[in-house]
Amino acid sequence: MNYRELGKTGIKVSEIGFGTWGIGGNAGGAIGYGPTDDQESKAALKKAYELGVNFYDTADLYGYGHSEELIGETFENHRKDIIIASKVGFLDFVGKQDFSSSHIKKALEASLRRLRTDYIDLYQLHSPPVTVLVNDPAILNTLTSLKQEGKIRAVGISVRAPDEGITVVNRFDVDAIQVNLNLVDQRALENGLLNTCEKERTGVIVRTPLCYGFLTGEYHADSLFSPQDQRRKWSQQQIERWANAYKLFIENLTHKEKDTNVRLALRFCLSCPGVSTVIPGMLTPEQVEENVASSRSGALGTSDFRRVVDTYRKNVFFEGFRS
Repeated sequence: MNYRELGKTGIKVSEIGFGTWGIGGNAGGAIGYGPTDDQESKAALKKAYELGVNFYDTADLYGYGHSEELIGETFENHRKDIIIASKVGFLDFVGKQDFSSSHIKKALEASLRRLRTDYIDLYQLHSPPVTVLVNDPAILNTLTSLKQEGKIRAVGISVRAPDEGITVVNRFDVDAIQVNLNLVDQRALENGLLNTCEKERTGVIVRTPLCYGFLTGEYHADSLFSPQDQRRKWSQQQIERWANAYKLFIENLTHKEKDTNVRLALRFCLSCPGVSTVIPGMLTPEQVEENVASSRSGALGTSDFRRVVDTYRKNVFFEGFRS
């Protein structure tokens, strides 16, 4: 496993992190990626730790806290060996949010209990509207105070869209941002966000690197999803486009025989400027092993990287995802 700096925080993170939305399952009626088995989820977490993954990204929303509980149960005796990033702000899966100082403080204490720790390494606002941050300075001031108290080590914002990421980095003093980036959604690369973060030494956490699983090649246009799987509500057109997208990128590589679908997708993200860590979701030990192998494969060559970018520019993978 290779490790990178998380911006200028002094925190070193594994370049392949563990996105834990999926393992939160459907506890309390939560929306995620369908039903999960806690024992298998813990086995995946343990396998990741064994293979050098030290960055675990979660949120109080995931499984309504169950994701945090699993991390706490699994790593209680290894706390100082791992980096925990959590999020605050969402109250439900309908979209209701609360970024008041009182809620942030209360939510943090609840997360600390579930995680079985007395500090969180990176505490992120969960997709706040930029206008809310501009109009209410108390939000980020609250996180700064919690950082001074030692309850969190770094402040981050998980942005809703790459364009908002530009505003966040330019206007607010944050240690890291989390943003969508993958083969079929290269907006953060195209709009200069990643270059800006690299210049400002703002950490970058890449979410959805496998595009909700569609870049693995395991799903097709007729794939069925459980009622509590977020992908069930998507249009057939969107599912079909994403399910077939990986073929376009694989076909255009100069050394396509060296990459599985997963490794190509993750290596692309790792090859982009400014990226600190990439956090694919993982549900099983086998998925962990495949994802971690991407770190050993190294960055894409210059030629292949350009081919990937050119393929993206020549195709429309989803109307709503083009800037």
